[in-house]
Amino acid sequence: MDPDNDKDVNLIENLRARLQALILVQPVLDHMHSLDHDLAERVRTTERAEGGRAAVNVLLDAVVRPPRRAGWFREFVDALSASGCRHAADYMQVNLPPPDVEAENDYCVRLIELLSPRLVDMKTREVCAGCAAAQILTAEDVEKVNAETSNHGNRGGARELLRRIVRSPPGWFSDFLVVLKKTEHYFLYDELSGLTNDKKEGADAGDGAGDGAGDGAGDGAGDGAGDGAGDGPQSDVISLRDYQAEVAAPALEGSNIIICLPTGSGKTRVAVYITREHLDARRKAGRPGKVVVLVNKIPLVEQHYSQEFSPFLKRHYKVDRVSGNSQLKISFTEIVRNNDVIICTAQILENHLGISANEDDERLELSDLTLLVIDECHHTQKGGVYNHIMMRYLRQKHKNMRLKKEEMKLMPIPQVLGLTASPGVGGATKSTKAEEHILKICANLDACKIMTRSNEDTKEKYKKVAIVEERRKDPFGDVIKNIMNAIQAHAELHSPCDFGTQNYEQWVVQREYNAAKEEDQKVRVCAEHLRRYNEGLQLSNVIRMCDALDVLREYQEDEMKKKEAPEEETPLQITPTERFLFNLFQEKKEELQSLVKMPEFENSSLSTLREQILKEFTMRDNACGIIFTKTRRSAIALTQWVMGNSKAADVGVRAHYVIGGGDQSAVKPMTAAEQKDVLNKFRHGEVNLLIATTVAEEGLDISDCNFVIRYGLVTNEISMIQAQGRARAKDSSYTLVDVPGSGAVQKEFVNEFRQKMMNKAIVKIKNMDQEEFKKKIATYQLEAIQERSLLMAKKKNQKMQRDSPSEVSFSCRGCNKHLCSGEDIEVIDGMHKVLASTEFRKHYIKKENTTLQDRLLEYETNSFVACNVCGQRWGSMMLYRGIELPSLHVKNLVVTYKNKKISKCTKWRELAVSFPAFDLSAHAGLMDHIWDEEDTE
Repeated sequence: MDPDNDKDVNLIENLRARLQALILVQPVLDHMHSLDHDLAERVRTTERAEGGRAAVNVLLDAVVRPPRRAGWFREFVDALSASGCRHAADYMQVNLPPPDVEAENDYCVRLIELLSPRLVDMKTREVCAGCAAAQILTAEDVEKVNAETSNHGNRGGARELLRRIVRSPPGWFSDFLVVLKKTEHYFLYDELSGLTNDKKEGADAGDGAGDGAGDGAGDGAGDGAGDGAGDGPQSDVISLRDYQAEVAAPALEGSNIIICLPTGSGKTRVAVYITREHLDARRKAGRPGKVVVLVNKIPLVEQHYSQEFSPFLKRHYKVDRVSGNSQLKISFTEIVRNNDVIICTAQILENHLGISANEDDERLELSDLTLLVIDECHHTQKGGVYNHIMMRYLRQKHKNMRLKKEEMKLMPIPQVLGLTASPGVGGATKSTKAEEHILKICANLDACKIMTRSNEDTKEKYKKVAIVEERRKDPFGDVIKNIMNAIQAHAELHSPCDFGTQNYEQWVVQREYNAAKEEDQKVRVCAEHLRRYNEGLQLSNVIRMCDALDVLREYQEDEMKKKEAPEEETPLQITPTERFLFNLFQEKKEELQSLVKMPEFENSSLSTLREQILKEFTMRDNACGIIFTKTRRSAIALTQWVMGNSKAADVGVRAHYVIGGGDQSAVKPMTAAEQKDVLNKFRHGEVNLLIATTVAEEGLDISDCNFVIRYGLVTNEISMIQAQGRARAKDSSYTLVDVPGSGAVQKEFVNEFRQKMMNKAIVKIKNMDQEEFKKKIATYQLEAIQERSLLMAKKKNQKMQRDSPSEVSFSCRGCNKHLCSGEDIEVIDGMHKVLASTEFRKHYIKKENTTLQDRLLEYETNSFVACNVCGQRWGSMMLYRGIELPSLHVKNLVVTYKNKKISKCTKWRELAVSFPAFDLSAHAGLMDHIWDEEDTE
């Protein structure tokens, strides 16, 4: 007997169950030429009749059945590899993953199986192409997926794709998430990752938190209040209109409901009324009441407090507010204990539920609350902080059901009131899916009803679409395209996409990631420049050519400044490719500068927009409106363009921009105080035209407008409803300017279809048999609890398996110079990754950062840290308790994890590594320079 033969047979038998899940029989059969024809046909017949697992079983029986010819096992392994069953081939070669990796992979496979009914709604061909590029699908896989898509539709192809990716070696799941994100399947990405999807401001390179395509209803005054607005009422009497009293009725009886009213209908005022009635009733019954009002944007905390809840309730109840901007002098738990109504960001509450800041603090539980008001409650979906809070609620509710059966004491849970202007349809294309989406929001909020205005006026606002003709000539764009062609030729790159498109941006970003991983600095720096030129090309279709040129010039100047070493430092290295790129721009700059002075070549979108603005301001006595645009850059540039136009000044236009407060963008964000100042000027007429990113669609207290213009910006149906809702004044209008290449008109038609579908779905749900409604809600709640448990188990498993810092090292993204090991890194306040090593000082230079002036807690950041060889920025210099410390931003580095380079790592949390907390006492020597300075004074 051949012992090797027996060993191979035993290996197959021991791993038979695993192989059944990993092998696709048809591709394997194509590569097993020695297998008897009749046996191969039997395998195929079994697959058709009984499915894949049974067919693999028959195949394995045929493979191990004696007599076995020489080389049978090698042929089997080669067939697995050649057919794309790489994970199965690894097992056969005893290339087994570690137990923790195997367990993690099993979780991921199970997650795909569990969520496959939702995942099949993907854009299959786009995802398939992305998976092929990420090498988690083979060429044969792609062929089969595309064939299945052609023959059985998008969902059939998606099922085939999911069936194949789960057979890839471990690591496929994270690659699949990246593909979903790149192909803009944000909802599916959230479903699988469990992360909050904060939508950003379009193409403006991570354009800032707070500018998302939101849809909140911070419309407290609106048309629904008979008592004062703006700076608060003159009395604390709350008078509701008939429709407001109608939607509030079930909540006044103690039921959990969702109030769905359009922007400007006074939802927040209804919530204030319900809150006071709730507290009054509990006080009369001799029971304490505790109300927490949750919002998802920091500015809304102060807005709801100062304009709604405090003015109407402060005479009878204690009201306070807390947000991330608050300077807490006592703990949040203490604030909750000392007040009757607390307005806060949802994350604040989530951070304190079930935990205590110190041993002296009491734990805060949902049972401490009697009413939970959730503003913009349509965000109560998987991955969101609202949903995290409500999952605690649902788990306790279902635990109470068990306790009740066992006749044990129940844990109190609060009444829940949700507020929204539009629940949306969650990307649904069919009415049944729209109903399912809305029912799931009801389930997540444990709502027994969704309340809308029964006699709502269905008259639509005057709406029009202004079509913009394509440019006949675009010499400015032609010059930029010539530059891009020259760069591609220099780097030997060949793009399958057109310049100036979103697809091109995705392609070139991926090339940059790959080049950084492969240490190909020529391609990496060319790809980065191509991305910036592509942005300039896109901007030239939206704003003036001179504004687009300014963006390109700023980028080039910034890149050249990176190469400027501080005085008495060694000059930084400029590579031949960098010199080529700098010279290329300098050669073309004069031509571009001459073109921007030729108005005949300006984009026609601006002419159409100017025409709309002048029309609105000449046909109305007191015109005031909002222009929504995609990015911060375009909002600022458009404001400058309007204010520099003499005709606009003649008709009395006074414009200002409003942008978000997040700091991820290259454009300086707007603080909450700056936003408030502009909105106050708009309210009092000092400003009558706001030019805003999507931050102005949601929640912010903006005075009634009589026109809204969306300038080439269309996102989802919720965003559309919110934007329309901003035009509240009588005879208001809503105009869409269709910027060429934006696809805005097509998207708007889709959103109108979805809005109608949503309205029909809400009516159907309202008229649904109550028993059927309860049954569906119970089912969705159980599914949500099960999925949450699975995700939490996965995260717990990941947390337990966090690796040692020695498993990771870092190098410069610009020149690949090795910087440090993970063992050199420490963490301040749980987030800032710093290096206290004096040895590390030899590797970097400091440069002043004029735009970064944060002063938070006990540290401040005031300069860049950059490579002393190539000038690549690595992060910022922190001043922490008198010690200067380099704080690294991982997106600026190349990460080597377990001896494998990672092409893309944008956040520290993406590394399963546990870094130690910064130990001040261990670095006391770093403070010596402080004492030396004091001694010399």
